[in-house]
Amino acid sequence: MTSVNKISLLSGALCLTAIFAFFNSLRMEALCLFPIALLFIYLAIFETEKFFLSIAFLTPLSVNIEEYTDSLGLFLPTEPLLFGLMILFLFIQIKSPFLDLRIWRSPIIICVLAYIIWLIFTSITSTDPLISFKSVLAKLWFIIPLLIFGTHFFRKHENRVVFLWLFIVSCCLVVCFTLVHHSIYGFGEEEGHWVMWPFFKDHTIYGATVALCIPISLALLKQKGSPPLSKAILILLNLILIVGLIFSYTRAAWLSVLFASIIGLLVYFKVNFKFLIGLGLAFALVIYAQWDNIQIALGENKHEHTTEAFEEKIQSAANVTTDASNLERINRWDCAIQMFIKEPITGFGPGTYAFEYAPFQDPENQTIISTNFGDMGNAHSEYLGALSETGLLGLLLFLSIVASIFICAIRLYHQTPEKESDTKLLIMGIIISLSSYFIHAFLNNYLDTDKAAVPVWAMCSMIIAMSLPLTNDQSIKQG
Repeated sequence: MTSVNKISLLSGALCLTAIFAFFNSLRMEALCLFPIALLFIYLAIFETEKFFLSIAFLTPLSVNIEEYTDSLGLFLPTEPLLFGLMILFLFIQIKSPFLDLRIWRSPIIICVLAYIIWLIFTSITSTDPLISFKSVLAKLWFIIPLLIFGTHFFRKHENRVVFLWLFIVSCCLVVCFTLVHHSIYGFGEEEGHWVMWPFFKDHTIYGATVALCIPISLALLKQKGSPPLSKAILILLNLILIVGLIFSYTRAAWLSVLFASIIGLLVYFKVNFKFLIGLGLAFALVIYAQWDNIQIALGENKHEHTTEAFEEKIQSAANVTTDASNLERINRWDCAIQMFIKEPITGFGPGTYAFEYAPFQDPENQTIISTNFGDMGNAHSEYLGALSETGLLGLLLFLSIVASIFICAIRLYHQTPEKESDTKLLIMGIIISLSSYFIHAFLNNYLDTDKAAVPVWAMCSMIIAMSLPLTNDQSIKQG
């Protein structure tokens, strides 16, 4: 037996021990899943590439067992599998390095590593270090196997395509389930908030994930190398995704697709970004000059998202007077800012917002859906969440990650030769898809869930892999 196989079996044994301990903490009925865990471990060791790609299919179908255990928040089966892959890859990399060393020069990797170091430091200074270190660990089992080790698997164009195909198909299965379930209730607005359960917690993360799928699905559809059957299937999948997005009743997802498409057009037509920055500053000055009039207009907006009419749903997105959803979001944002003011340097610690924001609620900002216990979740913004939990430097590091992603992706798109049209189309799809998420991230934060973290970090890994000069693909030797 080779040393790599010995390491693989050792890491598998460690994962097996962890899984057994996990099952032992649950009811005895959960032990029926033990044979499935053994199967996953076998596949991870002896069919590593296929197993890695299968994560894409499993992610939209995963279920958070928090509601069944009353305490343990864990997405099954993806998070235990990603944790196992992280251990496996680390062991193999230490013994028989297989990663291309050039990835460590990628701005994306550099910014992510700097952010992780800051997360670890702010976990030490956290108001609850245990929660913070758990939060950092959860981020690591997404980032290490997907972003870092994913660069090895995504060197192959077919692996990139297969991964995205699997994620889209699985997401469409969930959309079909949701639409059938939703139809029982006549596609009602209120029911549309929860009919995607148990695969998605609510319509907001569901809408964000569906919105993220559409650009890459369209990019795959337009690839010249696709056979007619694949194109026919992709047409069907795109129709399913569009219908799913419409009936998600998620205004933020609708708007994110619109603005992401505009970004795609700007990239395609090579619009000078210095001009865009100047235009943005001019727009900001106009808003500042007209702020009083804007406030009056917003105050007169009484549209609420209780109607199913599309145009009124969009209008309700700007209702900050009576719309409880919008007002609660403002309440969370204000809490995040107040938390930052109190702890501007290190913040309260990663993952602590949900446990700390309650005392910072201004009674004037509270709504009918607010609670005095502050048990309603996160900051509803990736950016303000980072600000409140990790301070100003944490926010700047997170913004550096976002900036590096788009700088690298846009540069890659323009440097890719026209003759590689399929690759160029895929890069554009990734740019628009990631744009939709990071635009949506102003209003919600989901990178702590597998539904968003898996596709986002995987697509970032694809950008890094495609940025490397073409060389012969390496492989993890199993024997």
